[in-house]
Amino acid sequence: MNDILEQMLSHYPMDTADARRNALYEVMQQVVLCGLYRGGFFSEAAFYGGTCLRIFHGLNRYSEDMDFCLLKKDENFTLEKYFPDIIDECRLLGREVEITKKDKHNFGKVESAFLKDNTDVYNLSFTTEKSLKIKIEVDTEPPLQFDTEERLLLQPFSFFTRCVSLPNLFAGKMHALVFRQWKHRVKGRDWYDFEWYVRNQVPLNFRHLQVRIKEFNGLDVNRDQFVDLLKERLSTTDIRQVKADVMPFVRNPHDLDIWSNNYFLQLAGMIRYE
Repeated sequence: MNDILEQMLSHYPMDTADARRNALYEVMQQVVLCGLYRGGFFSEAAFYGGTCLRIFHGLNRYSEDMDFCLLKKDENFTLEKYFPDIIDECRLLGREVEITKKDKHNFGKVESAFLKDNTDVYNLSFTTEKSLKIKIEVDTEPPLQFDTEERLLLQPFSFFTRCVSLPNLFAGKMHALVFRQWKHRVKGRDWYDFEWYVRNQVPLNFRHLQVRIKEFNGLDVNRDQFVDLLKERLSTTDIRQVKADVMPFVRNPHDLDIWSNNYFLQLAGMIRYE
């Protein structure tokens, strides 16, 4: 195994096949960020979503996909110009990758249920680990009025990643929690992250949340209306499905023992607002 890759993996528990898989996912996600940094990607885009929360803020669950948004709308943006930087960085760690742009017309209903037409989607596949595939999404016309910050990573070398700031990440997560429509599934990872934001007293940027709801869903909502929508979702969702979705991504399943509809309704009353 490549020495740098082995050193990076040494920081993770590797006692089960799932643990090793999750660790390898996260290490290679960091390598992708490194390649994007070398190519200058973060001068025009920012990192957000669950993987950002995991890598830079210590969220205690693993995450598979990588989500980015441009700092200003640009329907002509393409990630392809950064492919060589990502490929070169992976190759330095002894990993060969193939990157392909996905045809959104072929998406299944679940995959496309919460994806705007102006989001580009790419698959990064590892020829050395056939089961390892990272989906990269880039919103080329994102809802604006959000703040960013530079966050430091030390491996595979020291570099900065431009990230959406926590109150705005919270806004994106609350939008997903309330409006994501998966017919026969629930994304319990949304619920896990919601709990994390409340526990860590992260304030919610409601202004950015309003912009997201308007652009994605065509609705103008005030805070009281949003809280009503949130409580409806939290009180009616099958909590067993919520737990089942997130279970493979957490180290200690007993963290979910307290989860119930009432638990999350009480969390909703503890949200702080910017």
